[in-house]
Amino acid sequence: MRHGQAKSNVKEVCSCWPETFKNPLTIYGKEMVRESAEKLEKSLILKGQTVDLIFSSDLLRAQQTANIVGKIFGVKPKFDERLREINFGVYNGKNLIGMWKFFKKEEERIKKAPPGGESYNQIVKRIMGAIKDIEKKYKGRIVVLVSHEGPLFLLQGRAMGLSVKETIENVLLDKRIHKAEIRELN
Repeated sequence: MRHGQAKSNVKEVCSCWPETFKNPLTIYGKEMVRESAEKLEKSLILKGQTVDLIFSSDLLRAQQTANIVGKIFGVKPKFDERLREINFGVYNGKNLIGMWKFFKKEEERIKKAPPGGESYNQIVKRIMGAIKDIEKKYKGRIVVLVSHEGPLFLLQGRAMGLSVKETIENVLLDKRIHKAEIRELN
């Protein structure tokens, strides 16, 4: 699950860690999350299932998302910094346009990082480390991961058996996970 709409989304500002400004969910963002979680709950009830665990990025907007989902399922979220947003480096707290101008094309992001930030390869390594640990310890359980667009689109590519380059080519911007969206990955 991607976090709901946050202040940074409305202002179109890069926000990673350390968080340079208070970046909570908007009122609309909280509603988006609640609606998605309730839809998931209804779907799982029909299958006689429920959410067993919630792991979330420790950034404020993801924490708030995980807490809303946790209240619906009666599960206390666990926070893991490996599920954090892409580290935007020098662009943290600044307009998204500057960060995107740093790269001529998205493929550059596979190995190239903004100064002080992360490349896509580094993000895949980080998030896959978290996934492997969760799978090893909680295999067969229903787990909700709360993270951010970048890490989740790269995770989706891995779940599809794609390289990072293939993920960029096949999971186009308009098909990436939307705010408060829940996708099943097996």
